Formats: sequence, C-alpha cells, structure tokens
Amino acid sequence: MYERLLPASPNWYLSRCSDINSNGVFGFGAKNTVYLMTVTPSWPVLVGELTGHKERVSGFSFCHHPGLENLCSSSSDDGTVKIWDIEQKVVLKEHRAHQSTITALHWAPAEKDLVVSGDEKGIVVCYWQNHGETQSFFPEPRSIFCLSCSPHSGNYVAVGYKDGMIVVIDITKKDEVVHRLRGHDDEIHALSWCPQPGEDLFPSHPEEGSEANSGALAGIKKGCYLASGSKDLTVRIWSTARGRGVMTLKLPNLKRRSTGMDPSLKEKLWLTVHWPKGRPSHVLSSCFGGELIMWDLDKTGKQKWSLLGSSPGSQTHSRIVFNVSSVHLGEEQEFLISTSLDREIKCWDLLTLECCWTLPTLGGYVYKMSFSPVGVGYLALGIGDNMIRVWNTVSVSNKYDSKSFWQGVKSKVTALSWHPTKEGSLAFGTDDGKVGIYEVFSSKPPQISSTYHRKTVYSLAWGPPVPPVFGAEDPPPFTLYSCAGEGLIFQHNPCKLSTDATDIDKLIRSTNSIKHKLSLHSDLSWKPDGRALAIGNEDGSIDVFLAPELKLLCTIQQHHKIINTLHWHHEHSTCPEVSYLLASGSSNAIVYVHDLRSIIESPPESPVLMTEAFRSLAGHTAKITGLSWSPHHDGRLVTACYDGTAQVWDVLTEEAVCNYRGHQGRLLCVQWSPVDPDLVWTGGDDFTVQEWAVSKQEHAKPPRGKKSVELEKKRAFQSKSKAKKKNKSVGKGEMRVEECGVPHGEERCWNTVGVEEGLSDKEEEAMSEGTSTFPPTVLLQQSNNQTERVVPEKLQNGIKSLSVSKKEIKEEKRQMGVKKRKARSIFQLSISMDHRSKEELQEDCLTLATLRHSESTMQSQCVPGSGKHIQLGLFTDRAALYRMLEEEGQNHIEEGYFESAVYLLLWKGDIAGALQMATDKGELTDHLVSMAPMAGYQVWVRTVEAFVKQLCIQEQFLKASSYLLSLHRVYEAVELLKSHQLFREAIALAKARLQPEDPVLGELYTSWAALLAKDGHYATAARCYLAADSSFDAAKVIAKKGDVASLKTAAELARIAGEEDLSHSLSLRCAKDLLSALDWLGAQEVLRTQESLLGHRLLFCTNELLVSRVTETNGITQSSTSSHSWSKPCEGDFLNTLKAVWEREFGVSDGDVEKIQAAHKQLKAVENPSVTFNVSIKQLLSQVSLNVTLCLLSWLLGDWGAGLEELLGGVARCKEAGQFSLMSEVCGMLFPQGASSVSQYKEKLDPRDERSLTVALGLQAFLSYLGLYELWWNSNDVPLTSEEGGSREPALLATYGVLLSEVHVSFQATQRAIAEIQRRLSELVKQHARTQESQADAGESPCPEVPAPSEAAEGNDSESLPSLIAMVSEHHKELANIPEHIKKTPFPDVIECCLVILHVDAISPAPPELRNQAVQLLRKYGAVSHCRASQRFLSDTH
Repeated sequence: MYERLLPASPNWYLSRCSDINSNGVFGFGAKNTVYLMTVTPSWPVLVGELTGHKERVSGFSFCHHPGLENLCSSSSDDGTVKIWDIEQKVVLKEHRAHQSTITALHWAPAEKDLVVSGDEKGIVVCYWQNHGETQSFFPEPRSIFCLSCSPHSGNYVAVGYKDGMIVVIDITKKDEVVHRLRGHDDEIHALSWCPQPGEDLFPSHPEEGSEANSGALAGIKKGCYLASGSKDLTVRIWSTARGRGVMTLKLPNLKRRSTGMDPSLKEKLWLTVHWPKGRPSHVLSSCFGGELIMWDLDKTGKQKWSLLGSSPGSQTHSRIVFNVSSVHLGEEQEFLISTSLDREIKCWDLLTLECCWTLPTLGGYVYKMSFSPVGVGYLALGIGDNMIRVWNTVSVSNKYDSKSFWQGVKSKVTALSWHPTKEGSLAFGTDDGKVGIYEVFSSKPPQISSTYHRKTVYSLAWGPPVPPVFGAEDPPPFTLYSCAGEGLIFQHNPCKLSTDATDIDKLIRSTNSIKHKLSLHSDLSWKPDGRALAIGNEDGSIDVFLAPELKLLCTIQQHHKIINTLHWHHEHSTCPEVSYLLASGSSNAIVYVHDLRSIIESPPESPVLMTEAFRSLAGHTAKITGLSWSPHHDGRLVTACYDGTAQVWDVLTEEAVCNYRGHQGRLLCVQWSPVDPDLVWTGGDDFTVQEWAVSKQEHAKPPRGKKSVELEKKRAFQSKSKAKKKNKSVGKGEMRVEECGVPHGEERCWNTVGVEEGLSDKEEEAMSEGTSTFPPTVLLQQSNNQTERVVPEKLQNGIKSLSVSKKEIKEEKRQMGVKKRKARSIFQLSISMDHRSKEELQEDCLTLATLRHSESTMQSQCVPGSGKHIQLGLFTDRAALYRMLEEEGQNHIEEGYFESAVYLLLWKGDIAGALQMATDKGELTDHLVSMAPMAGYQVWVRTVEAFVKQLCIQEQFLKASSYLLSLHRVYEAVELLKSHQLFREAIALAKARLQPEDPVLGELYTSWAALLAKDGHYATAARCYLAADSSFDAAKVIAKKGDVASLKTAAELARIAGEEDLSHSLSLRCAKDLLSALDWLGAQEVLRTQESLLGHRLLFCTNELLVSRVTETNGITQSSTSSHSWSKPCEGDFLNTLKAVWEREFGVSDGDVEKIQAAHKQLKAVENPSVTFNVSIKQLLSQVSLNVTLCLLSWLLGDWGAGLEELLGGVARCKEAGQFSLMSEVCGMLFPQGASSVSQYKEKLDPRDERSLTVALGLQAFLSYLGLYELWWNSNDVPLTSEEGGSREPALLATYGVLLSEVHVSFQATQRAIAEIQRRLSELVKQHARTQESQADAGESPCPEVPAPSEAAEGNDSESLPSLIAMVSEHHKELANIPEHIKKTPFPDVIECCLVILHVDAISPAPPELRNQAVQLLRKYGAVSHCRASQRFLSDTH
C-alpha cells in the first residue's frame, strides 16, 4: 500500500530478533510487529508486515530449508510462538507451551519442521510445526539468554544462560545434557555454530582455564565448533566433541572510539557473534561502541581481526550492535545485516567490509512532519525517541538518506517548523516545553529559547513580527511563534533566543479592548502572505486576527471541542478565492473549511461571528490530528485522524477522493509531497512514516467505525494491562475530583487513555436517577497491615453490600485462638540482664551493696548504668540512671524503635532533644507537638513546621493545614490545600479566614474551575467562575457540553451578567440546533429574549414557511407540534404572505426603517457559501431562506435591485445543487405569474442601473430555462403550433430568446476554455514528472520534454508549456473586456439551452429564427463535445 516506509526500531537486548533467508528477505521484530524487506546492493525495499502479536516480539527466525524460505517463526512476550507465511502474511500455526517470558528462538537449520525456544525460567520447548507437537526440556534451573540449533544435526541445541553457563543438549534423549561448557563469567549474548562440520581447523589442545562436564554421552562423535559472545568482553570458540574451549578472543580497545574504556560501559555492552556461511575460519562479532569486527581464526599474532567500515568517511554504527545475519546473493555478493542501539539497520559488503546502505528506524511516535519550503524534498520528522530526523526524500543515490539530531533535545519532539526563506533553519518544540532552532546543514548545537513553556509545545509557526518587536531597530522579517499545552502563545526572536519571549495575549487584549479571560489556545496558523493569523482554542472556537496589530476580525464557532490543527490554503492557486480557505480539525471528527476572503479583504468595524462553514468534510470517526493542503491542486486537502486512516478530500466539490489505511495505529501528522502531486506522507503512533500514492488507493472513504472500534478495544486492553502492572490499591472513601490529574503534554491529541476520576455530568445524572455508573471493581481494605479483598455481595435495594472474604474470617478466628502478644519493654538491655544465671544475679546484688556502702576501689572498676552493669543504673544515683537511659535509647535507635527512644528523652526532661530526634526520624505525633510549648516558642514553631512537612509526606493534608493555622499562616494553609487539589477545603478555609476581596479567593475559584472543566464537570465549574465574578467564562464553560439545555442556560446566564455578545452567540447556536431538528417553536422561543437578533428570527420564520411549502414533494418530515400555526400551507403569493406574518408576529412594517436596517446588516454578515451536489435539502433550503429574507428586507428599504439580486442567488443556488424540482417549486412560489412577475419587479428598477437590469434578465432567463425543459419533456403532448394552424413564433421568441444571450455565452465559453487549458497544463506536468521518474529508475539522463500521446493524436504539435500559458493569457484578456455585472450575475448555460432547443425542434418544429440563432451560437462558441452532441442538428441546416 505504501511506496516507502520508515519502520519502527528493531527491539533491543534480544539474542535473535532478526534474520534473513536465502532469497534476501530480511525480517526483524519491532514492538509487536515483524517488518519484512528485500535486501539489494543499493537500498532496501520494504515488502510487508506480520501483525498478530499483542506484545513485544522477542525472537524471529526464518526456515532455511530449501523450498521453504517463505516460512518463518516469531516469539513474543504474549507467550506465543507463531509460524508465518511471508507471502500470504498470515499465521499458519502457533503454540503457547511456555509459562514464562520467551527469551530465545531458532528454527533448526537441519530440521525443516523444528522450532526451538527458551524462556527465562530455563524451559526449552521443541515444536514440530508439521504435526503440532511440543516437547519440553529443563536442562538447567537458570535463565536462558540465547540458544542455537546445530546446522549439521537436528538433535543438538546449544543454550546460553544469564550466569555464563553454556549447555549442549540432545533433544532425542529426555533430560540428557551432552556438555556443560564453563568459561564465561557473565551473560551469554549469542551462540553461533561453525558452518563446516568437524574440528580439523585448530589445534587439538584445550585453552587454559576452561572446564567441561560431559553427560551420559562421551560427546558428539565428529563434533563442530561453537562460538559464544558474552558480557565478560570475550568471544570463545568451543569444541563440542571434547566439551572444551579451544580459543579465547578478547575485544580490542579501539582508540578510534575513545582513549580508554568507560567502567560503566560493561553494563551497556552487548556482544553478539555470527559465523558466516562459507567462512569457517572467520567469526564476526560486535565491540564496545558499535564497531563490527571480523576475526581471522587462522591468523597468528596479536591482531587477528579486521574492522568493518574502517575507511575514512565510512558509515558505522555509533552504539552497540544487537543482531547480525548474513546472506549470499549470487556468486560474488555476500551481505551482512546489522541492527543497533542507534536505531539504524546497516547492510555491509563482506568482500570489501564497507557499508552499502543504512535504513533509519524510529523509536517513538511520529508527532510532527514538515517539508522545507527552501530545500526541496527535505522532510523533518519530530519523533518521540528524543530525536529529530531530516530525510532527503528526493535523493536518487540513496532513497533513505537521512540525518539525526539529538543534541539539546532531551524530550519528545512534538512540533517542527522550517524557516520560510532561510535554508536549513528548523525550529523545534518538545514535550517538556522547550523551543529551539537547529541549523541542519551545520554541526553547531541548537539555539534554545530562554523562555520555556510549562507544558508540551503543540505547534510552531513562522510569521511577521507583531508589537513589541524586542526593541530592535531592524526587526527580523520573520519571528517564531510557539503554542503549548498551558494555552499560551509566545513570540520568540530568532536572532537572539536568549531574550525573553513575548506573550501575544497582551497585544490581543490591548488592541481589541478585551477585559474577560481569553480562551486557552491550542494551535495557530499564519496565512502564507502574513496578512492574517488564525488561532485555535481549547473551547473549539477559532479567532482570526489582522496583522500586525492583531485586530480581531471574526470568531468561528463551528467546533465544540479543542482545536487540534489549523491550516491555510497555499497562495499559488489558479483561483485567488481559494487562497482564503482555512481548514480546521478538532476532536469531534469533522473537518470544517471556512472562506475568509470577504472578511480579510474588507475588515469589519467590529468582530464578526461565523457559525456556517464553507465546506463540511464528514467521514472520520475519531479526532482529527493533522491537515495538509496539496501544493499542486486547488482545494485538495488530506486529513489525518485517530481512526488510523488518512483521507484526501476535494474541498470545492465536498467529495472524498481516497482513503489510506496502511498504518497499524492512530495517525498524528500528515504532509503532502511538494514534489509529486500524487504522493502523501503520514506518521502515527505505530512508530512509522509512510509514503503512499493517492492514485493507488482502493478505498474512497474512511471506514464506517469498524476499525476505530478495534483500535479502541486495543487501547482499552493496553490500559487494563498497564493498570494491572501498576498494582496500586484504592483506599476507602469517595474519590475526589481534585485528586485526579493529567500528565504534562497529554492534554490534546496525544493522550492514549485519559485519567478521569470523580463524576462527570452524565454520571451525576445517572446518580440522580438511582443508578450507579461505577464499574464493579474490587475494593481493597487495609487491616492490621495486611491487604484483604472485599468482594461484592448480592444486591439489596439496588445497593451492593460488602462482605468480608473467607480468608479474612479465617484470619480473625486464628488470631482469636492465639494468646495476645506482650508489648515490647522500653528497657530491653536491662531486662536482658535479668535473664542470666542465678549466680550472676547474686553477684549483681553484692556489687550493688558494695557500691552503696563502701568507698573502695570498686567504684572505679564498676560504672553502674552502662556496659555490663547497665541494669544497676536503676538502683543507684541519677547519673547512673541517665547513663542507663542513654544506652537504652541508643539501642532503640539502632533497632528502629524511635518512639521508645523519644520517651526516654522526655523522661530525662530533654524535650528539645526528643522533639529534634522525632523530627529527624519523621516520627512526630500530636502528643509530641502538644508538648513542644514546654521547650519554648521557637522550638514549638520549628516542631509544627516539621510536623506539617511530615503530614504532607503522609498525605494528611487537612491535618497539615490545620497545624499551619495554629501558626497563623492562613495563606500557606490555603496554598497547601490548593496544591494538592483540595479546592473545596481551600475555598472554605479562605472564605472563613480571609477578607472577601482577597485575590486568593478568585485564584482558587478559577483554578478549580479549570480542573473541573477539563474533567467534564461543567456545572460546578460555572459556579466557580460565577463566584470569581467571571460570568463570561461561566457561560462558556456551561456551553461546552453542547446540548440544547446547556446552551439555553449559558445564554440566559450571559444575558443576566450583561455579556450581550456572548448571549447572542449562544442563543443563536442553540436556536440553530433546534432548527436542524425542525423544532421551530423552540428556536423562536430561544431568540425571543434577544431583541437584537431580530434578523435571525425573521430568517427562521422564512425558513419555516418555505419548508412547510415543500415538505410533501421533497420528503422532509415536519411535526405539527413543533411548528407555528401561521406556517401551515395556504394559497396566495409567498412573499406577500411572508410580509404579513412578519408584520403580525414580529412587528416589522415599512415604517420601521431602523429596525429593518439592523436586521438587514445582521443577516448580511451571515456567510452563505456556494453549494455542491452533495448538499442536503435542509441546508439548501436554509441558504435559500437567507436569500429570500434579504430580498424582502431590501424591498422594505426600497432597494429593489438588491432584492432581485438575492432572489436570483437563491434560484441559482438550487440550479448549482442539481435540485431541479426544488428550483421549479421555489420559482413557482416566488414568481407565481412567471415572467410577468419579474416584469412587474423590473418596472420598479432604475433604467440606468445596468447591474439591476442584468439581474432581472438573469431571473427571466432562469424562468425560461425551467419552461424550456418542461416544454421538452412535454413536447409530444404540447405542439409548438396552435390547433387553428396559427403560429406561436412571437411568443416562443419572447419566452426563450432571452436564453440565447451572446454576451453571456461568450463569457461562459471563455471560462470553459481556461479550465480546459488548465487541465491540459496539469496533464503536461504529470506527464513530465512520470517521464523523469521512469528515467531516474532506469538510471538514464533526463531527455528533452516530449508531448503526451493524446496531444499528438489531436494534432497539437506546437502545444507546449509556453504556448498554453500564452493561450491562458489571451483568454484572460477576453474576460477583462466583459463587463463586471455580466461576470457576477448567474445565468443559465447558453450552450445547454441551444442543445435543448434543437432537440425540441427535432420533435416539433420551432420558429426558424430561434433555431438559427441556437445553431449559430453552437457553431461559434460550442466546444468539441458540444459539436459532437449537436452534429445531427448542424448537418440538417446545411
């Protein structure tokens, strides 16, 4: 499905996770997928993927038996071993014999049906895949690191263990070990058998220091050499016939990498070995820093090795190598494939020992892609492995020519943007909020901005500077803008990133006099010409600003969820109108495109609210993550989505072009190739970048939910497994909203599974109805320091009761039968002395008596209270007691009983010392703190402060804040509660202890509101905003839910608070939702309270009347209970009826000029985009209603010309949508007397107003157009001559002659000619691109431009790019001579009308003058297709 692909990185630290077969197909495991590619001397060709494992692939091996090269095996951490057919990409068989993690796998080279695997518990499983049998072996109770089957005998398997042991087993004899090879001191990373049987290559004497134990067999008769690589930095060669080592190879200290070996390098070393086929005297191994070494075992002397890639400028691995495998392609080609920690796959020529090519791989999500506007074909990739890749996608010599950048990048790269004019200057943003600029064509480290974002950088954009411009006299032409997860947009100075960046919100506030809180920003996009800036917000709105002062032009309220991506159309389009299109994608799966031409070219005095899209692109089933306009087409857009697909759209026709489904996960970014109009690039969370052709996709539209459901199931499974691994217990009590959080950088489109705790709005509704929305999870209860399960019992009155498990009951019974344990004594040392022999105890009595009654030398020899006389301290003086207490206390400290030591200090009266000890050990208690005042005020303060810290560590935040209050530190107590998201308690404390006007209260309310809104608790968030006097934000947060009830509440709240603009916006949005459901009563009721929205009320009234007239004929169902009584169909003129309803129901009459002008201005600002054939009947009627409403308002203002123009627009809109029957019905309502009605209106026009007269002519033409088709369809029943034989020629000429307007047909023919030339230009460019591509693939030099075969067939020998451009220029000159009012006024297709007249004439003769005029116009202005269609009629006239 793809043309090229950058795959995920091969899995690390595995003994055999890649392999190559004799046909040159190389396979490697990456994540849970196996990628397959064909190896060639020039570059690799990826041919497919094997998907089916649920967890990491831990082993991969091909079947090397002749004729079975299409079979391979793989193992995974999910416990399965699968057998695959690489041609069909399907699983043939699998087994689950292992109970532990599989660590090694090999398909036996000498046995075509045998697959051997080993696990970390030491179990070896042999699987005969032809009949599905397994046999297990347990040679050693050690963890297996690698294994290798003998290529000469299917019975022998060598197994390497973690502790350095190597075992050779015979699988035909159960529990039989042939040899135990001891010599390595650390992990065995790889084993490889000599490709030549026998042991005649080396001397027969064993190496010194190696040992071996033979099993029941004396050894393998003929024997074969075995090579092993170990973490102990040695490669050993073993004799399997004698069971001893014959050679030890120590890794050389290559000074090319470093002057000495890093002591810590051993922990990171992986030493793989490989014995190439056909080279029995050469062994290949890896080395310290990614080097590959070829050992010559026949050489004598110190240096027995050669270095691969030793020539200057050669490509080598920069980090350790994990797997190598070799293959012979032809007689003289031998290649080696290696995988490494540097995330590169390299191919080596074993004859020259040089690198042939390098395939870069990706170790993380592909968050961002960006093509350079200056360096053609350079694609920058922002990856989650903390690196940036720059790929030269147009390189002919190397299709995967890329360069990696990692300096200064210490986190996931989430945003990229090339400088518009400076070559090689690439801006990047990271997950930790860092913004920097790389010069990719130099070796310098990146510049890093001194201003950091607090959260993930979402997007970067280059644009013209806005004030203030960093105080520079000569400001740079472009500055760098960054938008991040905290909702701010910074402007950075690219010339000096060390200066502080500026927040553009300050300029927006000052320019537009905004006092309320701005919405948090989520994305931005500069119009390519720098005139306008579009900013997407987290509430789903889009603000468009005019540069450089950032004056707000309009607000788009189409999305209702966070804006993920914005993109302006390119400037180099053939139609200037298209360059004003803005595409936007959010989390609601619909892409909206808005036409902002009128707003940018004629900026309004006050911001305009836009609620109608120019185009709506629906089809995706998940959030939109990326957009890209085709630089080769007009209105061609590609979108990337979480549903795992990319969709190409034709925006102008609102049609789906193709759908790409090649990724295995969610898509995160997309780019259209700037070189080839048929190529698109996509990246996703499957760690791949894929290039694919639009013309080769078999699907046209996104999948209808099936794939997205599978992805959601997969994500749910992954989240459950992750939750089990975390093994966190949930305590008793209700979970708080304030205790939940989302990691930085996961707020927008990249969070896999959101963490949501507490109750959302839907859950609150469910709880109010008496149902529980919580899943039946298992609760954990802490009892006596043991975690016991509490299982749900049967339901009682709808509530689950909890009963103690049987295990806990048994434990309680057991404890009841056991005698209560005696508490530990505080005098442990003294008591221990009391348990000595009777003689020793009596000796203590004599010693004590001597001390008390004699002043002999005994006192100098015996110190009571210490040492072996510690027990006497209790019976002598105070000094002895203190010595005893000190030693007892020291003993308690050593044994970890700090509480007892503290008590001893308290008894001594050392309160400060006791408190200090408890503080140091974190053992403070309420009792100790209560005693602290006895030691003084300062001691008490220090003790309380220490206790607060201890309580915070123990997560007793309420208690900690109460102790802070005892120190009169109210602000610190409030901040403590807030920092741990205990907002209710913090607010209660602040309101109780602080002044009402204290700003801390407002900060608490807004912080809590932001957290609640993020978790979906909109009502509570609104209460917080109201309490903080932020009514604007309160209304907006309630409206986030998007249902009718919420919008009504939000609009009323905004009206009460005086936020009129917001109230109008929300009311209108709610009314439109009701209108879409045909609830006319509800829509009018919502707008009734908004006096300034009279224009929209009139529009809804017109729409209701219009829908009621066309309900039956167009299949629109309407409920009588949701419509007004005046909307029932009735006879009479539609416009007069509408005017009467306006006057009766809304009080709009001819005399209310100011009211009518306000309504007209309001509706004139509503966007009414052009339609396509895909437009629905409801939307079409809504747009026609707007035309009719504006018409009637213009007439009430006395502007008859503008009114007729609106009617013409409505009629033409039905024609453009292909709704002929609706057009006929609308014309019948608006012009009940046909052309006579238009004539009546025409009499009221100014004869000098050419535009108005042209509009009237257009209306007459459309009515004649309808009549002409009705005449054609009924031509057999209605003759063109009267029954009396009189002619109807004058009537026909007057009716249909208006259609044959030469000035209009000239304009239409010129437009068709320009379109045809543009099509031929596009074909010429494509033909040239295909020619160049075929020449490049064939290795030929470019040849001169050759015209397409179709062009030569038509005889256009002189047709070339300059000639076509000249023809376009001539036609544009012809257009310039046509009056503007002709070009801007809709008119039926004159050539079409000529053809219909001639068809009617063939059935029933028409007036000769009418027929001749139609023939003349066809001959003069008809295209080739028209002439073919009318050939019969034209030949009859000769």
